[in-house]
Amino acid sequence: MKKFLTIGLLAGLSALASASAQAHVDVGIGIGLPLPAVAPPVYAAPVYAAPVYAPPQPVVVQPQPVVVAPGYYGGWREHEWRERERRERHWREHEWREHHREWRHWREDD
Repeated sequence: MKKFLTIGLLAGLSALASASAQAHVDVGIGIGLPLPAVAPPVYAAPVYAAPVYAPPQPVVVQPQPVVVAPGYYGGWREHEWRERERRERHWREHEWREHHREWRHWREDD
């Protein structure tokens, strides 16, 4: 019996929760009646002061010393270019040797 009562109570609560979540349109009519406005008494007039401008303090920064040390200062592009040139030079030397060997071989066969 308690089970049915609990299940029924949960079903009722879920039905009410889902009904309140549904979108709907309300139409309302309002009648505005002017009422006298009541304001607190003013005790003193506000005082306005002119802003005071204070220039910021000057900032002096001493530059860091420049140190030049010996070493390689080229960028990665220069490094890549030099590496490519070295590889091409090595390849040309190798190919020339191979060509020279073949040429000598052909010449000796005649």
